[in-house]
Amino acid sequence: MGPVRYYFSIFLRRFPYFLIVALIVSVASIIIARALPPTYESQMRLIVESPQIPGNLAASTVNTSAAEQLQIVEQRLLTRPVLLDIARNFEVLSDQQEATPDQIVDTLRRNTHIHISTGRNQASLMTIVFEARSGAIAAGVLNEYLTEIQKLDVSYRKGRASDTLEFFEQEVERLSDELDKRSARILKFQNENSDALPSSLQFRMAQQGTLQTNLEQTDQQIFALKGQREKLLSIYSSTGQIVGVGQQAQTQAQQQLAQLRNQLDNQLVLYSESNPQIKLLRARIERLEDVVAAEQAAGSVPADTQTGNSALDIQLAQLDSQIAAEEDKRAVIEERLTDLTLTIDQTPANAITLAELQRDHDNIQTQYNNAVTRLASASTGERIEVTSQGQRISVIEYPVVPSGPTKPNRLMIAGGGTVFGIGLGLGLIVLLELLNRSVRRPEDLINKLEVWPIATIPYMRSRKEVIVYRLAWIAVILAIMVGVPAAVWAVHTYYLPLDLIAERVMDKLEVRW
Repeated sequence: MGPVRYYFSIFLRRFPYFLIVALIVSVASIIIARALPPTYESQMRLIVESPQIPGNLAASTVNTSAAEQLQIVEQRLLTRPVLLDIARNFEVLSDQQEATPDQIVDTLRRNTHIHISTGRNQASLMTIVFEARSGAIAAGVLNEYLTEIQKLDVSYRKGRASDTLEFFEQEVERLSDELDKRSARILKFQNENSDALPSSLQFRMAQQGTLQTNLEQTDQQIFALKGQREKLLSIYSSTGQIVGVGQQAQTQAQQQLAQLRNQLDNQLVLYSESNPQIKLLRARIERLEDVVAAEQAAGSVPADTQTGNSALDIQLAQLDSQIAAEEDKRAVIEERLTDLTLTIDQTPANAITLAELQRDHDNIQTQYNNAVTRLASASTGERIEVTSQGQRISVIEYPVVPSGPTKPNRLMIAGGGTVFGIGLGLGLIVLLELLNRSVRRPEDLINKLEVWPIATIPYMRSRKEVIVYRLAWIAVILAIMVGVPAAVWAVHTYYLPLDLIAERVMDKLEVRW
């Protein structure tokens, strides 16, 4: 017997086992294909549009890339509150009243398929597919998704823009208050040190030089008056005569007073009383009038200094009054010079302190100017988002009710089950042959016993045995064909519907049809 005929004979002997396995798997696959519930799919496509206003003209403050924006929308869309709210409007699960919130959320997430397509120099697209037990539910859930996506996108971008605007408004207000405080500190310091500020240093140094010159002139004047008095006394004591009576009849203060009055008369011809020069001349005249009055009051000399000569005594009294006036003038100049020198010495330290205050003020001013500029940009960006002129998500394909179910592919499941049953039956035959170690061929005798048979006579069944054998196999086949559907029907009717069993099995295995 050739190998082909031998293996064919083995197949014929094991054919009932092959038939039983193939029938069981095929019938089960057909029943499962019929029992699986239909699944309807609906899809929609979204695109991220670029801002309608060019960024070089007016930029939005929400700088989120298209891919990131779609990912944010995806994560917020599949949150628990959103999914439960959508589930209240649609009976997504057939037994939704008995399902827990976790089961509802897991089912919605499992039935939602989101694909994001983006890339460099490519449009950013989002495709959302939802599976449901009816087309109306699938399209309805996608419409709810679309409403939620548009709401999330608008609220997210407006919220970001409003938060940015609010931040810069608070920053501008804070910096404005800080700037006012710095300005107040500078003004207070300047008021407290108004006589020792660096801005008036040159003027005060010039005044110092003038006062020093005046002081030197006053000292010279006092020295000259004292010398003149000594000379006058010396001449009188040696000659008994008085020199320069006519020249000394009028004091120097009186002469200056007369000159100032003449100058005032000339200036009044050109200027009014409110002119600063007129006011300055009148002030100088008033001071000289006080000096002349003091000289006249001191016109009489004490008795111990009188010489007995009235003309000499008058001249000495005039010289003494002039010396006293010059000495008073010198004391005033020294006091002013001391105060002025003190302010000049304080100026460097005040300049350092004022520079520090001014530097802090300038830094705050720079920050304030930058904040104001950014506030203007934030206000423009917020306006762009409020009017929906920025980057936004638009719909290019709206969800529609599918015309027919997309899953399951019953023909493929049934055909695949049949092919799998045939393959499983063939595999069973091979397995039985591999496990069967009995002697069935002459080659087996030669290999095991090293005996060469002369001839082989096969076992011949009687007609009765053949009929009984065939009837037994027919009964087994009929039992399979009737019993398997009956068992499946009983499970479906009295235990749990097959579609729910299939769904639970798929959930456990984490497999999708």
